[in-house]
Amino acid sequence: SSDPRSKEAKRVTFKPSTEKIRWKMVMPWSKGLLFYDIASHFADSVRLASAGRLDIKPFSAGELVPAMQSFDAVAKGSAQVGHDWPGYWKGKNEAFVAFASVPFGLDAEGYNIWLYEKGGAEMMNELYGKFNMVALPGGQCGQEMGLFSNKRATKMEDFKGLRVRTVGWYMDILNELGASVSPLPGGEVYLALERGVLDAAEFSAPAMSYPMGFDEITKYVIEPGVHQPASQCYVFFNTDAYNKLPEDLKWIIDLCAKETQLWSYNWINSLNAEAIRRFKEKVEIVKMDKETIIEFRKTTKAYIDDLKAKYPDVKKVMAELGLPT
Repeated sequence: SSDPRSKEAKRVTFKPSTEKIRWKMVMPWSKGLLFYDIASHFADSVRLASAGRLDIKPFSAGELVPAMQSFDAVAKGSAQVGHDWPGYWKGKNEAFVAFASVPFGLDAEGYNIWLYEKGGAEMMNELYGKFNMVALPGGQCGQEMGLFSNKRATKMEDFKGLRVRTVGWYMDILNELGASVSPLPGGEVYLALERGVLDAAEFSAPAMSYPMGFDEITKYVIEPGVHQPASQCYVFFNTDAYNKLPEDLKWIIDLCAKETQLWSYNWINSLNAEAIRRFKEKVEIVKMDKETIIEFRKTTKAYIDDLKAKYPDVKKVMAELGLPT
């Protein structure tokens, strides 16, 4: 079937807007995290494409609102735009996690196909829409690193009592296995590892983790990163603010979000190889046993089946994703 936009593009009925709009953008990311750069890249793209007519100013975690209050700030309209990894909002609705990263779930290509071609973005907007927001995919970071750890953990029993930083469904799964998990924001992880409050932590792709310096204060990396075969971010807008935008700026936002999705994936992956090379100089990379990975997958499936039974939204989204099997 043809591109559904082609009809609209043949006869454009709107004119370029002239008003200058200034928006504030909030996020869970501290400056220095590459996620902050992805959010800023989107804002830069919009500013360039609109010749400065839509000026989105990014604010890092804590500048306008604390990291984990960025969702509520945009819902209420005290900021017009947010950037996120939606697994952080599992307390609002468990289904947010499915749009972020599913353990043993979709990889980056799978997310792109599902979101853009199989109705995933529409389902995502139903969910954000319940909170007075419009969302667009806006940052794909690929496969995550495993756990940076001061304890060597390759078998299931090694995770018992392990104090770990992770988020999303993997947090609950590790807790069920006897670990003790804290979902700390990225900017707080290094200090917690350094002080021994945590034994182990993960934070996104190798290139994301490298500037955070975890390799300076841990001995091992426990692979593979089964908890996040892909890491999907979004840019989201207060619905009232979005609806007031002139039509040409809505198109610019849409295209800039897609450009950010493409750029972020290629940018992160080009940096990953160098990051892994440098990690190997400082930490020992160990791999979970095959039996342990299989056991993890079974535990994940049981956990998600339980979620599907409890939460209709999770059941609906996971039926579309068809994962994990």
